[in-house]
Amino acid sequence: MTSIKPIISTPDLPRLRAFYETVLGATQTLREPEEGPEFYVELLIGATALGIVQEKDTEIGTPVRIIFSADVADVDALLPTVETAGGTVPGQANDMPWGQRVAHVLDPDGNMLNLTTWLRGHGPS
Repeated sequence: MTSIKPIISTPDLPRLRAFYETVLGATQTLREPEEGPEFYVELLIGATALGIVQEKDTEIGTPVRIIFSADVADVDALLPTVETAGGTVPGQANDMPWGQRVAHVLDPDGNMLNLTTWLRGHGPS
């Protein structure tokens, strides 16, 4: 069975790991190397694994080529946490015609993260 795991390259692995732990409740499941400065970590977010690799020459910010999307319990309640964790909230959440409330936010490196919540009467049961 084929699977895919997103891996983010960053010049500041500890900062980015802390953001995803704080905002999405990620838990670290792997660290390389086990001792000394981190080169790679794997985080578990729900049932999804996200890798973060330390690359000092990584250019951060735009252009955005990959967008992460996370289903959360309450988009609006999470927006202040995004900012305190070092992310950016360019605008407020909006109700979308397909039945989700969505906020487009940026992690500390400028990667786009869509926070989504299904509105009552829509989405998976």
